[in-house]
Amino acid sequence: MQFLRQIRLERAHQQLLREDPATVTVAEVAQSWGFDNLGRFSQMYRHRYGRLLSHTLRD
Repeated sequence: MQFLRQIRLERAHQQLLREDPATVTVAEVAQSWGFDNLGRFSQMYRHRYGRLLSHTLRD
């Protein structure tokens, strides 16, 4: 299960890097990859990538 979660996290990260923040939200990306709890997703993301979700989307 941990392996699948890491794959989904990586795919969400890639999508955040590609998306336009004017047309998509962090919550939409999280939900599209099966992360229903945005708080938990944010924690996992920050632990793995060392930055906030919103910063990745904006950069």
